[in-house]
Amino acid sequence: MNIKEIKKGDKILHSHMGTQPLVSGIVLESPIVGRGIRSTLLVHVKGSEVGFFDDIGSIYIKEVLKVFRDDNWLPVEHG
Repeated sequence: MNIKEIKKGDKILHSHMGTQPLVSGIVLESPIVGRGIRSTLLVHVKGSEVGFFDDIGSIYIKEVLKVFRDDNWLPVEHG
């Protein structure tokens, strides 16, 4: 899946917290802006999965690794 196909409300796995396993989050805005894509994405980060607090904030697009679609985790292409 291309990064441009992510939509508001998608569930993602990302590496923003710097932890293993990856942390999930829910996208709160579309990555598309004007003619290109944003460098950051507003996400509700589920930090409680790894012992931190849940929070809403921006993460870099390159940290989004997987998207949940059709009952399946799909890898994200950043090209």
